[in-house]
Amino acid sequence: MGYTQRVIDDLKERYADQPEFIQAADEVLTSIAPAVDANPAYEQAALLERLVEPERIIMFRVPWIDDAGKVQVNRGYRIEFNSALGPYKGGLRLHPSVNLSILKFLGFEQIFKNSLTTLPIGGGKGGSDFNPKGRSDREVMAFCQSFMTELCRHIGPDTDVPAGDIGTGAREIGYLFGQYKRIRNEFTGVLTGKGLTWGGSLARTEATGFGLVYFVEELLSERGESFEGKRVNISGSGNVAIYAAEKAAALGATVQTMSDSTGWILDPAGIDLAAIHEIKEVRRGRLSEYAETHPSCEYHEGRGVWSVACDIALPCATQNELQIDDARALVAAGCAVVGEGANMPTTREATDYLIDQGVAFCPGKASNAGGVAVSALEMSQNSERLSWTFEEVDAKLKGIMVGIYHAAADAAAEFGHPGNLVVGANIAGFKKVADAMMAQGIV
Repeated sequence: MGYTQRVIDDLKERYADQPEFIQAADEVLTSIAPAVDANPAYEQAALLERLVEPERIIMFRVPWIDDAGKVQVNRGYRIEFNSALGPYKGGLRLHPSVNLSILKFLGFEQIFKNSLTTLPIGGGKGGSDFNPKGRSDREVMAFCQSFMTELCRHIGPDTDVPAGDIGTGAREIGYLFGQYKRIRNEFTGVLTGKGLTWGGSLARTEATGFGLVYFVEELLSERGESFEGKRVNISGSGNVAIYAAEKAAALGATVQTMSDSTGWILDPAGIDLAAIHEIKEVRRGRLSEYAETHPSCEYHEGRGVWSVACDIALPCATQNELQIDDARALVAAGCAVVGEGANMPTTREATDYLIDQGVAFCPGKASNAGGVAVSALEMSQNSERLSWTFEEVDAKLKGIMVGIYHAAADAAAEFGHPGNLVVGANIAGFKKVADAMMAQGIV
């Protein structure tokens, strides 16, 4: 039995109650086996055993008082996974589904995603099972202040720099930053995703969605193609989905679908993104409202985005949303490219099937790295007390995403898997982290 398989088997036994983390670790370790086997020193240094264990897991209670005067208690987490390349960097997710397994999976993926950006940042993730939906601003502020009162002991601009994620937008980042500043008595770049008037970066809101499209655009360019005239299906209707749709449409594509937690819309004429912005970002409403004012649109409850024929599929909602039956439907309808905008939105079985069927598959740790890339650029601007223009940041973002595509493609070819961007992205991200860990000794 090989070294990587022994580590995988040990993880499955030790963390049998953490399926999301096991899924992510199994996928990465299996694909990097050729690079690990090529360097026996990794096994001698127990590098994989150290790589799959977080450097630090912080868990704490978050008590706060709701508008009815009742004390609520949530669970808070911060997974500081790997700092070989720089301060821990990763978002704070606020959602009822948050648990240790999901945050470990996200933090583990973040290590390689951050490595691929070539920027000096390590991997981490955090959050809470608190749900900001339906809560008043005062309740969200009360939760955020309690959460940061504990978290502030463990983070800092040179230690750990959290960011936004699902449930953590500009409002939540503002409350978190204000509490950190009040407790620590310092104005530093300890969080990214800040407001533009107090240290935030232009293009951060658009970064993950734009970056996804830039990555796919480079893949298409290598094939002599473009987004022009392509039918694009997108799942989700949050930040990533909206800005991926905006950039794809700007490049000449027709965006046909979007979804939310209750249903999905199909507009063959191309989705009216101004209306989506108003419904989802201003009113925080449901996609069913879109169909009421757009006669060309069909609204369906439940799942179904991937049943519609398309040229390019961009899953931008949540983990494991694109399953094997969806993959079969996409292949049967002639879909040529799948680009992950969310974190691990495609199941392992579906991923393998798509690749086997010749679909160009863009893994999330590469294709959705634009958000963390611009977060790191925000850190740079904060350190220099500078603010770059939108065009400057956007140009840097595009350059980073093009570089990530080629790093993944080159690594895939080098290790005998030409065209397999899953293997390529994992190996390219791993090698940089592994070299740094080896250079820093057994820590």
